[in-house]
Amino acid sequence: MRLPYSAIVFASLVAGGATAAEAQMGPGGPPAVGVTKAAETPIYQSSEYVGRIQAVSKVTVRARVTGLLEERDFKEGDEVKQGQQLFIIEQPPYQAAVLQAQGAVIQAEASLKNAKQNLNRSSTLLNTPAGQRSTVDTDTASQGQSQGQLLVAEAQLQTAQINLGYTTIRSPIDGRIGISTDPGNVVAFTDSPLVTVVSEDPEYVLFPVSEVDAMKLIAQGKGGLDQMSVKLRLPNGQTYDQTGKIDFSDISVSSSTDTIDLRASIPNPARGAATDAGGNRTLVDGGFVTVILQSKNPVQSITIPRAAVLADQQGFYVFVIGDKNVAARRNITMGQSPDPLLAVIASGLKVGDQVVADGVQRVHPGAPVKPVPYQAPVMPPSANGDGSDD
Repeated sequence: MRLPYSAIVFASLVAGGATAAEAQMGPGGPPAVGVTKAAETPIYQSSEYVGRIQAVSKVTVRARVTGLLEERDFKEGDEVKQGQQLFIIEQPPYQAAVLQAQGAVIQAEASLKNAKQNLNRSSTLLNTPAGQRSTVDTDTASQGQSQGQLLVAEAQLQTAQINLGYTTIRSPIDGRIGISTDPGNVVAFTDSPLVTVVSEDPEYVLFPVSEVDAMKLIAQGKGGLDQMSVKLRLPNGQTYDQTGKIDFSDISVSSSTDTIDLRASIPNPARGAATDAGGNRTLVDGGFVTVILQSKNPVQSITIPRAAVLADQQGFYVFVIGDKNVAARRNITMGQSPDPLLAVIASGLKVGDQVVADGVQRVHPGAPVKPVPYQAPVMPPSANGDGSDD
């Protein structure tokens, strides 16, 4: 069984020298041990999972027309705004296509005008000896054809204008821009994307939890997963200073892993000015983090000093002092604790039970002891002075 870090801390304290209980132990007789009572303490329930950062939006930018890529108007790694100009594809061929389409529209308009005039003329002559019904019918058909040709010409002009607009490529979202295609290349819609833009604030965190854990989390949240607060521990061991919230749970349990995918949304604000290397935000799309889910309201839990907890192949246990100061082994189940020096007891103890927290190495099940008040050890400050283990 792999012991937690706090158990190792306890072992080092025991091996470090004389304890308060040892100092009070006289020659012969029962050994003196530090004893404390199991107490009820408000604890914020927490659970940890491995998660991955995912951008809320991740858009690949492609060329929508074929041509020479003439301009790139950003620096790779920059943050860009929605609508900001990114690239220019050579425009003269598409400008010429617009002019050609405009000329076709003018021609179609002139043809329609002439057809209308011919129809008016033949219709006027129809009631005179010079008029003929066949002429009116022919002119009517000509006018319809001219109207159709004008619509075709206008559609071709609109298409040419759209294609010309596609030669200016703009960012579809706010975000950070990646490595791009270099100017001078001939690009087309069927080619690889020119560049990718990812949004940065907020970010999503995706993480799987077991079905059993999901039910426990819902119970802890007193109303649903969205009642849990989300904190992150970064790869360097530091705790991220922003708090998120679960905004989505998958609609089904994975049959292969028996897990449910959860997603949280968490702010990712800018940290000062951007550097030459680009981004100035802590969370990066695709990065791994440790997700810490914590209940928003504390739960009254039974607690004892972590130094009182021992472990062997059967699991965790403590020594409880009963009648006539006789020690007895009591198996326990541990809960999640936010404090490495505090053990949360899920089962095995009740409030008021007396447990040995100092001098446990001298205790034997069924043997009497001399209980003295337990004095918690004073922990030395960490090397870096911020309470972390980095």
